[in-house]
Amino acid sequence: MEILPFTAMSFASNSLLLRHAQILMPAGDYLLGDVLIQDGKIVQVAPEITATEALEIDATNLTLLPGVIDPQVHFREPGLEYKEDLFTASCACAKGGVTSFLEMPNTKPLTTTQEMLNDKLQRAAAKSLVNYGFFIGATAENLPDLRTANPTCGIKIFMGSMHGALLVDQDSALEAIFAEGSRLIAVHAEDQARINERRKLYEGETNPAIHSVIQDETAALLATKQALSLSKKYQRRLHILHLSTGIEAELLREDKPSWVTAEVTPQHLVLNTESYEKIGTLAQMNPPLRSPENNDVLWKALLDGVIDFIATDHAPHTLEEKAKGYPNTPSGMPGVETSLPVMLTQAKEGKCTVAQVANWMSTAVAKAYKIPNKGLIAPGYDADLVLVDLENYKPVLKEELQTKCRWSPFEGWNLTGWPVFTIVGGKIVYERGKLNTDVRGKALRFEEN
Repeated sequence: MEILPFTAMSFASNSLLLRHAQILMPAGDYLLGDVLIQDGKIVQVAPEITATEALEIDATNLTLLPGVIDPQVHFREPGLEYKEDLFTASCACAKGGVTSFLEMPNTKPLTTTQEMLNDKLQRAAAKSLVNYGFFIGATAENLPDLRTANPTCGIKIFMGSMHGALLVDQDSALEAIFAEGSRLIAVHAEDQARINERRKLYEGETNPAIHSVIQDETAALLATKQALSLSKKYQRRLHILHLSTGIEAELLREDKPSWVTAEVTPQHLVLNTESYEKIGTLAQMNPPLRSPENNDVLWKALLDGVIDFIATDHAPHTLEEKAKGYPNTPSGMPGVETSLPVMLTQAKEGKCTVAQVANWMSTAVAKAYKIPNKGLIAPGYDADLVLVDLENYKPVLKEELQTKCRWSPFEGWNLTGWPVFTIVGGKIVYERGKLNTDVRGKALRFEEN
């Protein structure tokens, strides 16, 4: 990947004109036309626009989509920068068409106070090529911070698959968090007590496929049921992170209040327990990959609206860490550079439409987290956009990856829909293999949160 200045990036005008693009409109239809951007905002969308003093991009044969908003990532800064940092992660975002992200609190130190939230915001302002927001992490002791920390997209609760202060698996602590305040609560729903029991049962097993047996579907269902029950008891806004099982999806199909949302990762849609045989511990994540039949049920739930949107759960670890052998290997995989091409390839194969992908990866996320002026291509909206090529296929190659960990579970997959241009706040941050590292994103705003 080149990181070089070039004409488009150094153009002084605050106006940008995209010409001859296949534009995805808010209603889900397409317009072959032009988009005029001024001072970071979309000001006109029309079949043809005449503008002076604007940098023009010929978008012939490219499709214009709203920039991806990835609502669950782990970018490892501060404290774990050897795996990833906000600069490298945002470079990966720009290459993958991700123009905004919401980042999780399990860094070192943990993001559990206003002070640590401020620290992350300052780091991102200095380093991030794309827009950013951060969760505040729940512990058993930081209720005041959970109510008052700002700006934050919500409260993250690890009900399982965590250790230390961020593991909140006691009923009394969970009840207290749900009972106080009104901001969104996002849960990693796995039952820690069941996981602990099953670890004892399978102690000594070294096949990474046992990970999906230890942290089984029941562990996920128990925690999701508990979170749903607390959400209904207190009428509390709940978001269920990385839903991984068909039984959870069917639970929500029968019982999903209007204030509850859920997400799924591309991994849980297109990978499954058979992946362990192919890529070993690179397939290890939390919650784990499930059996192939779960792929089908999750797809149906996504298409039906039971699942609201998509997140990557980008969680990089080094190849050295992944080579340690189960159970000493960490769970997690990178995803921000490949999520959009993976999903657009599914659309080209008939699993869904391109418009549905854009809704799941941008529009619905902005709506759920109440992020104003994001997620649509319309006048008045922020110019966070991605131009993709839906006609050509290209393999995932590790040597081209921007993530610091330099691997992908999708290595070798032949994908379409790769970004050609990524635009953040009206500035070109990625163009045909080149990154503009002078661009900086902005802190996201969250209304009524």
